[in-house]
Amino acid sequence: MAKIEIYTQPGCPYCVRAVQILASKNLPFTEIDAPHGTQARLDSISRSGGGRTVPQIFVDGRCLGGCTDLMQLESTGELDSILAQE
Repeated sequence: MAKIEIYTQPGCPYCVRAVQILASKNLPFTEIDAPHGTQARLDSISRSGGGRTVPQIFVDGRCLGGCTDLMQLESTGELDSILAQE
């Protein structure tokens, strides 16, 4: 099963939407609280190769990007393929 991690920030509508998409898949994922100025946010930026926005979504260590990227993958059916890879 894929290891899914999502860095979020309280009050972020894009984070809420991304979490909803992941939750709809009925797969376990880890939500990491990463407001501005925290170590978690710095980790997110480093892991994503410089992505400073939230959410940042990772599957098995691979950065998928943010909410818009996740929505695109979902609309094309690619997200299910990525999540099914072991």
